[in-house]
Amino acid sequence: MRRVIRKAFFIWNFREEEKWINEMSEQGLHLVDAGRFRYVFEEGEPGAYRYRLELLQNYPSHAESADYIAFMEETGAEYVDHVDRWVYFRKKAADGEFDLYSDINSRIDHVGRILTLIRILAVVEGICVVMELLAGFVGHVEAARPIAGFLACFEVLLLMGWKKVKAIHDGLVRERAIRE
Repeated sequence: MRRVIRKAFFIWNFREEEKWINEMSEQGLHLVDAGRFRYVFEEGEPGAYRYRLELLQNYPSHAESADYIAFMEETGAEYVDHVDRWVYFRKKAADGEFDLYSDINSRIDHVGRILTLIRILAVVEGICVVMELLAGFVGHVEAARPIAGFLACFEVLLLMGWKKVKAIHDGLVRERAIRE
């Protein structure tokens, strides 16, 4: 039996999203399809799979990403689905530990990709705020100021998320320095 759950995670909550999906697996609900704010689970043996999420450099249809997904499948991981550049992998729990990264540098690179995406979104969002404010002041558009306020709130959320992911990134960089 399939079960659809609608839940929202911000980009910077990728660890929480992964943890939640694994908790669902522990309850016998295994992810089989993902979308924006939508997860489809199939009932099965509790704890049968371990899940990992990754933000790829390119979309899954890109040749480089397709090669990477094929490589992951050769290691025993199963490609479940993707949402934009985010991919969802799973591996049977009986097969042991499941980690996508073989070293600290690949972890740093992954978190760096997330930071870059948040930066791009923050810049675009900032431009939208300025454009809405200009529309409100120059064009005397009544709806522009409330929209700008809403966009500014989202900009603050993006900056808070960037700070959270930056702390993860900096922690990994410190860990690498200690190991060297």
